[in-house]
Amino acid sequence: MAYSIFVAMQNPVIIFGANSLGRIAKEIFEQNKVVVYGFLDDDKKLHTLEVDDVVVLGGTDDEAFLDLIGKKCESFVATDDNRLRKNLVKMLNDVRKVQPANAIHSGATVSLRSEIGHGNLIDNRVTLNVGSQVGHHNIFNVGCAVGVGTTIGDFVQVGAGTTIGHDAVLEDEVFVGAGATIVSGVVIGKGARIGAGSVVVASVGAGETVFGNPAQKIKN
Repeated sequence: MAYSIFVAMQNPVIIFGANSLGRIAKEIFEQNKVVVYGFLDDDKKLHTLEVDDVVVLGGTDDEAFLDLIGKKCESFVATDDNRLRKNLVKMLNDVRKVQPANAIHSGATVSLRSEIGHGNLIDNRVTLNVGSQVGHHNIFNVGCAVGVGTTIGDFVQVGAGTTIGHDAVLEDEVFVGAGATIVSGVVIGKGARIGAGSVVVASVGAGETVFGNPAQKIKN
């Protein structure tokens, strides 16, 4: 993996999703002097309307605009629905032969000795410390901190104000609620869910849901 600095992007970007996450992504790109060409969203009521002064051009399957991606435009997938996020990423990879750009807020602190994949949203006041390794298509909400040497998989969502200790591991598709604390060295298994405000002091198995201080497993 390599840290992809989208500030150097020459092409405008099309954002998939005109929701709150899309609005955040738009602001991030524009702060970094990247032109937002428009939104694509499957809510037909939004089509032709402006969201923060940028037009919702059509649906996510609109070939007229999809054909621009990889030629005249870059792309970014702005949805926190992981199933939809995966489908859109697969389409961009398989059909358009492109990877979504990273959206990295100018107010984030990203170590030059961290590694970042593609399609990540890194919001304001996020800190990625030295030696952290971040995969693809993750969402880091405002004010969260990732410790030294921590590994983050793909399609992970980290809530606002969360603190992840040094050398922790978050496997693919983990969800961490706002304000959680994950102590150093803990491993969070694939698809696990951490409740908001929880303090995780022990590793969590794949698919498990934990909540509380200290976090305890919740039976499904």
